[in-house]
Amino acid sequence: MSRSPRVRLGAVGYLNARPLVYGLEALPQFEVRYDIPSECARLLHAHETDLGLIPSIEYLRGPRPYTLVPGAAVTSTGPVASVAVFTRREPRDMRSIAMDSGSRTSVALATILLHREFGVAPTAVSMPPDLDAMLAAADAALIIGDTALFLDPQSAISNQSAINNQQSAIAKIDLGELWTQATGLPFVYAFWAGWPDAVTPEQVERLQRARDEGVAHAADVARTYYPDDPAREAVASQYLRDNIRYILGPEELEGLQMFYRYATELDLVS
Repeated sequence: MSRSPRVRLGAVGYLNARPLVYGLEALPQFEVRYDIPSECARLLHAHETDLGLIPSIEYLRGPRPYTLVPGAAVTSTGPVASVAVFTRREPRDMRSIAMDSGSRTSVALATILLHREFGVAPTAVSMPPDLDAMLAAADAALIIGDTALFLDPQSAISNQSAINNQQSAIAKIDLGELWTQATGLPFVYAFWAGWPDAVTPEQVERLQRARDEGVAHAADVARTYYPDDPAREAVASQYLRDNIRYILGPEELEGLQMFYRYATELDLVS
């Protein structure tokens, strides 16, 4: 059967992924849809997309062999700002954690770092990313993406909750920062993975060029994403410039291999 001339791309809808698809929606050879990271993985596993920007843990969980678009990924070295654990407790005292179910890689990363850095394995429950509800149900909350980026943990908690819960202020533990402090390496959150022969070499080159153009036009990406909100636009532009990286190079691959090793040790792959 001949391959369809239009490549079905499953892209993450979060701000940090937009530079990777810069200009692709206007091209006839690509059909782009946006979802949360876990749904991008599900669609690719089910053959409902040809190429997906999947959470890095899903490369191990999917029906391999997948092929990767060389050099393009969503990564960070140091603080990432948009993947964080929020808690009032000392990390070593956590016994439960509410997990934002949007990204399975972030869930695995949180599990690994809590175990390795603080010696805890809190009971996890999957919940929507509502900090007030999450901290009412658990000792800590993992929140990712745009929600985490703009979340002020003190103002996010309702007044009634504050009255009912006279505890210390909420701390934000940036998992990108904690990973780099612990390993000295970048962390890889997501990358383009697809079925063999899903894209031609020319289309791979176009995906890499979209990455380069998106990085070069980060301010335009932020302006398009928040067209009527100058304050958020400014934060978004700084975030894309200072926190997120889009290169999958030797150090990123080393960090990815370490993540896979830790995940396997804790039986987080199956």
